[in-house]
Amino acid sequence: MDNIDAERRSKNMRAIKSQDTLPEVIVRRLVRQLGMRYRLKYLLPGKPDLTFVGRRKVIFVHGCFWHQHGCRLVRPPKSNQSYWLPKLERTKIRDVENIAKLNAAGWSVLVVWECELKDEATLRRRLQEFLEPSSEQAGILGTFAENPFHLGMELSRYE
Repeated sequence: MDNIDAERRSKNMRAIKSQDTLPEVIVRRLVRQLGMRYRLKYLLPGKPDLTFVGRRKVIFVHGCFWHQHGCRLVRPPKSNQSYWLPKLERTKIRDVENIAKLNAAGWSVLVVWECELKDEATLRRRLQEFLEPSSEQAGILGTFAENPFHLGMELSRYE
């Protein structure tokens, strides 16, 4: 049973944002501090929160409750369970399907959970490890750095 009246509950639910949430903003700040550039709202399955097109990598920032992480922060809803439990289960299934679609299309996926934001140092290392170029990408990036003419740049800029 809900201990808040329907009007108040409706107002609370409308206030919940689906983008630019505090967890997303924190992850974006950490990624920028690592010197990485990303795109927002890039059209891919699941609508990743951050997309690194050249690296073919995406990051999802999931709220522990909404995506049912299973950590200690998640408690099952006490009211209207006939609505919430199937809805939350569908979200979990959709997340798995979207990650599978991205992997099949050659994208690497990292999911950052809301509860992981408490330890920024560990999260920063995890982001850095994920965003490091693969050996194949490193070879391509190395080629550009060693041969500026490959990008049509003038050598005088590098002397």
